[in-house]
Amino acid sequence: GSIRQPASHCGITGLKPTYGVVSRFGMVAYASSFDQAGPMAQTAEDCALLMNSMASFDERDSTSIERNKEDYTRDLNQSLQGLKVGLPREFFGEGLDAQVHASIDRVVEVLKKLGAEIVDITLPHTELSIPAYYVLASAEASTNLSRYDGVRYGHRAAEFGNLDEMYSNTRAEGFGSEVKRRIMIGTYVLSHGYYDAYYLKAQKLRRMVANDFQAALKQCDIILAPVAPTAAPLLESHNSDPVEM
Repeated sequence: GSIRQPASHCGITGLKPTYGVVSRFGMVAYASSFDQAGPMAQTAEDCALLMNSMASFDERDSTSIERNKEDYTRDLNQSLQGLKVGLPREFFGEGLDAQVHASIDRVVEVLKKLGAEIVDITLPHTELSIPAYYVLASAEASTNLSRYDGVRYGHRAAEFGNLDEMYSNTRAEGFGSEVKRRIMIGTYVLSHGYYDAYYLKAQKLRRMVANDFQAALKQCDIILAPVAPTAAPLLESHNSDPVEM
């Protein structure tokens, strides 16, 4: 995620708001059904204070929702006695770094001392979430980023002989390798003959994952899980598999 994962890797707090609570006006659209803006700060209290200013209806954002004003700081000092914390077993299996697992274990012990109740839950379709995300996000990105062709938005290549060259040179210079990879994947899954096999199937998988969370939250108040399977990588390290992140 563009909020939770960077915050985790930098040792700070990140809050991904409910979809539509914070305006996305002014942001570069990447994957419209996923994109959200949210605070990153040193503490949860700082995030709450920022949310008090950020959360409001914005008619310039078609996804913005009208809702009553909330005070996100109101429960900061509330007791955790009796709070049910769900631990999804699927998040603690193969692939989770021992260092990350140990950090979660320490958090669990702190929560217990503060009176929280730890509940074992299951999110059975967890393993399907990453492939579904990559199909859906890439499909939406290939559409949203098509506007950056050098005509009206962003960078324009300095050298080109015709309109087609301007398009190709601009996009070759302006997009990084990971963005190009996702645009190619998105174009492929939206192409004739593959739309039903990939895109529609990924939408169904997303609904299954969402249903898992809704069912789990009937058993607990919050869900505790690692943000990423590994700690922050070294700056000089290179990983050719973005899914591992």
